Amino acid sequence: MSPLTLQTKVSDIVTAIPQAADIFRSLRIDFCCGGKIPLEEAAKKRGHDPEAVLDRITELETKLAECRDTRPGELAEPELVQYIQTKHHAFLREELPALTPYVTKLARVHGERHPELLRVQELFAALKKELLEHTEDEDRNVFPLVLKFVENPDPEASEQLKPHMTELEREHEQAGSLLKELREITGDFLPPADACGTYKLVYRRLAALEKDTFEHIHLENNVLFERMRAAV
Repeated sequence: MSPLTLQTKVSDIVTAIPQAADIFRSLRIDFCCGGKIPLEEAAKKRGHDPEAVLDRITELETKLAECRDTRPGELAEPELVQYIQTKHHAFLREELPALTPYVTKLARVHGERHPELLRVQELFAALKKELLEHTEDEDRNVFPLVLKFVENPDPEASEQLKPHMTELEREHEQAGSLLKELREITGDFLPPADACGTYKLVYRRLAALEKDTFEHIHLENNVLFERMRAAV
């Protein structure tokens, strides 16, 4: 995507940065049916300073880019834990609640013509519950044990950690199954030809959620946990 300017269309911004929809939604700027106008015009219509809105979107874009530039697999264990928390856990805690009203609206408005959206809503609700509880458990219980083990990798710390890793891997499988069904039921997150802007937005963000979650699971199962087991 070329650098964002005040003349970039609102709809193009959301296409390139799906999370920007949250900024527009909070400012009551239409990014869906009325999104084919420049950001400057859309902001002024709602009484907002266009430069200030552009700054918020640019900050969001920078934040997302910084996360992508890191090579987490090369980090030492304490830094890897911090990366998982600040990148993946923070993303889930922001994105899952933010995406909820869009998924609800999509099922309510289009569920009669596209009944698979009712199942999408059910799967998303289950996934949201699973992932938020999962990340809370990791931050509160498991990662402190990981850091304790890294500092002093003795047999006692290892035995404390093992059942937690096994349980987390089981939960990873559950989350993966929900995401796989979401991909299947949405036809690889491909909206129908008559899809509105909200429809497309939800599918893009579900695809991004799947990508982030699988990266998250990979870092824990195949990097962090494998290192823990190999250290014994």
